[in-house]
Amino acid sequence: MIYLDYAATTPISEKALDVYMQTSKTYFGNAASLHDIGSYAQNLLEASREQLANLLNCNKHGIYFTSGGSESNILSITSLVNAYKKKGNHLITTKCEHASVYHLFQKLEREGFEVTYLPVDHHGLVHAEQVDKAIKEHTILAAIQHVNSEIGVVQPIEEIGEVLHKRGVLFHCDAVQSFGKLPINLEKMKIDSISISSHKIYGPKGVGAVYMNPKCKWAPQLPGTTHEHGFRPGTVNVPGIASFVTAAVEIIEHMESEKQRLTKLREELIDRLTNDFSGCMIVEGSPTNYLPNILGLRIIGMEGQYTLLECNRYGLAISTGSACAVGMQEPSRTMKAIGRTDEEAYSFIRLSFGKQTTKDDMIRIAEVFQEIVDKFFHSRSVYR
Repeated sequence: MIYLDYAATTPISEKALDVYMQTSKTYFGNAASLHDIGSYAQNLLEASREQLANLLNCNKHGIYFTSGGSESNILSITSLVNAYKKKGNHLITTKCEHASVYHLFQKLEREGFEVTYLPVDHHGLVHAEQVDKAIKEHTILAAIQHVNSEIGVVQPIEEIGEVLHKRGVLFHCDAVQSFGKLPINLEKMKIDSISISSHKIYGPKGVGAVYMNPKCKWAPQLPGTTHEHGFRPGTVNVPGIASFVTAAVEIIEHMESEKQRLTKLREELIDRLTNDFSGCMIVEGSPTNYLPNILGLRIIGMEGQYTLLECNRYGLAISTGSACAVGMQEPSRTMKAIGRTDEEAYSFIRLSFGKQTTKDDMIRIAEVFQEIVDKFFHSRSVYR
């Protein structure tokens, strides 16, 4: 089977797996324990923290390890909101955010916070001017993702950060999809908190991290927590963290060359699909500001769920959008936000590429889509 769902999760790399196995055997101690075995684990934990901080170009004292992207989003946003709620109760976000962010903001609304959901253009882009206009005297935080997981649009994070910084508004950025694929320099970016995840970059599942600007105050979500300086309860997963950072070093080392390779593959596939399908294949997202490993598509008149099942039958593993929204009956929030009808939103599918994706895969994908489309529209004409 050809795997085309790297935006949902990636296979662990050989280096990351080897580090995980070796550290699980050697550094199995609880990093909070005072004996030598615990100290060895603590030393490895702090070395991993420093290494990740170097990759992000940030202060290592702002790095906190978590169980993944969703927890990172929830903990960072709630920790900041609770610390600054005396300043105000207005928050800013978009309807295109990851489920962990979107549903958290809905919860905060029920708790009495005022939330502005910024509009996006028909490519899914948020404009800095819109952010500026949305800020009120009592605005305390904005949460805007770096890359959309469904259509791959890259937001102008640096411009947005400048606007928020000048207006004294905290900025949280979900960088789960962009970390390891786009440069992130927190020394230059005006971002107060950022979330990243291991299993999106060929690391183990169940590991992630948050950067919280040490200049910002935050309120612990569970008073009395001692692990990760009170940011998150529970024994720290030192082997997973070491493996995560190993994967991060590996992917960033090859980031630019991989970006160029995937851009060529994506462009070739788009050429094949748009030239061979008589206008029934629609590419969603921005034609210029996109992450090359994500390709959002619609086949006019064909439900995405049907396309997914047919692709699976032909040996292609694709998705109908964010893995965290699978099983929900509502149309894609991102599709609706960019102006698509319910019917159009339900026809959405996502292909996402990675290390193992090849040019031969692009040829096979086009062949499979041709068979699926021909069969679908032929059957419709037969039954009319």
